[in-house]
Amino acid sequence: MRADTSLPAFAIEARGLEKTYKASARLPAKQALKGIDLAIPRGSFFGLLGPNGAGKSTFINIFAGLVVKTGGQASVWGFDIDKSPREARGAIGVVPQEINMDPFFTPSESLELQAGYYGVPKSERRTKEILEAVGLWDKRDAYVRTLSGGMKRRLLVAKALVHTPPVLVLDEPTAGVDVELRRSLWAYVRELHAQGVTIVLTTHYLEEAQELCDTIAIINHGQVIACEPTEQILRRLDRKTLVIHPQHPLTAAPALEGVETTLRKDGALAVGYRAADLTVEAILERVKAAGIAIRDLATEEPDLEDVFVALTSSAA
Repeated sequence: MRADTSLPAFAIEARGLEKTYKASARLPAKQALKGIDLAIPRGSFFGLLGPNGAGKSTFINIFAGLVVKTGGQASVWGFDIDKSPREARGAIGVVPQEINMDPFFTPSESLELQAGYYGVPKSERRTKEILEAVGLWDKRDAYVRTLSGGMKRRLLVAKALVHTPPVLVLDEPTAGVDVELRRSLWAYVRELHAQGVTIVLTTHYLEEAQELCDTIAIINHGQVIACEPTEQILRRLDRKTLVIHPQHPLTAAPALEGVETTLRKDGALAVGYRAADLTVEAILERVKAAGIAIRDLATEEPDLEDVFVALTSSAA
């Protein structure tokens, strides 16, 4: 199949992107972004992670037209945000962290008004379709102030979709949302991604990023410190844990040469090691030499949280 050359290779692209907030009476000047180079491929499910204050929201808000960059270049769907601001903003839908809606509008009115802002003709508006997709059609005539926190989150997603953007940015979309609503939200977002929408996700739920995203970038102190396919970034830590269930309960974790040992609440002995330095066979020999009979064992691989902590700590 021949690739469609009319579509951009990157949904979002930043080159040397900088943002410095000027000093105020209460706060000193702060450089939030320090020359970020980042290209998010079209059609990807991209995770943008980082500690609080790392620069994630500033990065997103520049592309949304809410923050003015200090330097560098930025484009959405091939449109430079300076040269073609209208086209760039029309190509992106942003679901913000904050719930910012008029409490006296209904969901239907909110979507109709949002569609009007983007110049969507009435004949092309998809209010019913979008509200049904996010599970809010039965609340279409209720005031926003009467909706639950989870419903308001879903309405934010709906508002971001009224102009059918090819890029959807979700900034902490499941904060304060219960498990059931979180699952339904992700089911819908997966459908959008399957239809070709590029998804950019920021989240503090690292297990979500690990499960959903095909590529992950980590920002810390205004700089990109990692940007790799999810599987590759997980391999950055050559650290594993061998979990040993002994035949007889242990009262304390034994000291074993070259490894870290901890005794877990369920009585299992956790042995941390680096695969490049030590084999499982060598560890088991040391465990047996310590007089521990083994009933069962398992190996645990590092998860995204381990990698995140390791990278952000080393970059601090």
